[in-house]
Amino acid sequence: MSAPVLSIIVLAAMFLIATVLPINMGALAFVGAFFLGALFLGMETGDILDNFPGGLFLTLVGVTYLFAIAQNNGTIDVLVAGAVKLVRNRVGLIPWVMFFITGVITSVGALGPAAVAIMAPIALGFAARHKISPLLMGMMVVHGAQAGGFSPIAVYGVIVNSIVGDSGFASSPLAVFLTSLFFNLAVAIILFFVLGGRKMLSTRVGQFVEEAAEARMSVSVGARSAGVDMSGSGTTAGEQIPAKANEDRFAQGATILGLIALAVIALGFSVDVGFVSITIAVVLALISPKSQKGAVNKISWSTVLLICGMLTFVGVLEEAGTIEYVSDGVASLGMPLVAALLICYIGAVVSAFASSTAILAALIPLAIPFLESGEVGAVGVICALAISSTVVDVSPFSTNGALVLANAPEGTDRDRFYKQILGYGGIVVLVGPLLAWLVLVVPGWL
Repeated sequence: MSAPVLSIIVLAAMFLIATVLPINMGALAFVGAFFLGALFLGMETGDILDNFPGGLFLTLVGVTYLFAIAQNNGTIDVLVAGAVKLVRNRVGLIPWVMFFITGVITSVGALGPAAVAIMAPIALGFAARHKISPLLMGMMVVHGAQAGGFSPIAVYGVIVNSIVGDSGFASSPLAVFLTSLFFNLAVAIILFFVLGGRKMLSTRVGQFVEEAAEARMSVSVGARSAGVDMSGSGTTAGEQIPAKANEDRFAQGATILGLIALAVIALGFSVDVGFVSITIAVVLALISPKSQKGAVNKISWSTVLLICGMLTFVGVLEEAGTIEYVSDGVASLGMPLVAALLICYIGAVVSAFASSTAILAALIPLAIPFLESGEVGAVGVICALAISSTVVDVSPFSTNGALVLANAPEGTDRDRFYKQILGYGGIVVLVGPLLAWLVLVVPGWL
């Protein structure tokens, strides 16, 4: 059996095992990298470890540590309350508050499932009290998380840009971010009006800010009942949102300034995101030691393991010639547009049941050699693949969709709600990749 064929079998087995059993795919990937590299390819362990993404490791640790401190000191509560007051408690605008705040949270470095875990109980609690479609509120949160998920300092954005950048291939971090933002925004607009958003535009509500704080407290219970990992790896995280937010206004103000500084320094001056984020986190810890208590434990270690393991395994795949083998197979179809659509659907279908981060780490390297032919626009294909692999996180089998289902308020018909999410998820899986392909890939080919 050739090395490329064996490596594909190992990769498929990893996805199958991680889907059926609560085993972190990153751990499986390290084992797979050792098996393929040391036992089959004759690589030294040092050569295998050369593929470990040290820079990405620091970025993931830094941004999730910073975000954990922001959770602890109540900064997220302040942002939610301020946004609701800004729209003067108009009911029709509250779903958009949920969308944009979740997007902001992920765009500054929080993992999508962590942001959904915070915002879903707030959104669904509001929906239950004021007879708004829970499907609308829940999906606005999920699409908001995906809208901000590909900013240059967000986890998804860092993964995609790092992989493409390491390959020496031309890409556009801004294009990846904006296409995901506008694609999810367009979907949210359609969803809003289909599910009765127009009727809510003239309605107002009082006391939402107070109710939101109460609803947020249910997140840890909902996440545990779903049996999902808030980091996106597919296993239970065992983490809890603090029972009481730190009321230190100075620490909250410093945190907001820190998040602004992260964006300005990392994006404006091209300074490493990992070093900047962990520096700001340490400064905030010094300012308010209480707010950083337990923050290190909240770093999404399971996601760090997942991503670093997968990228190490991908490095071994390159040594085995798997990437060239697969890309040649796709190119041999002789129809670049069809091949691009096929890759998008593979990403969507698998991601609907497995980790989006793992799919991105595995599929983008496989697409890059195929793109070097120049027959289709590389940036468009990368953007379409990024969208296809993440927009399907509305599925109830994905972490984000499961968190929404788990946080359905008391009195909700859970069976009906599950079927609604399942039906909507099926529509997105079928239509999402096709739309991304039509909008982003086909024009570049023409």
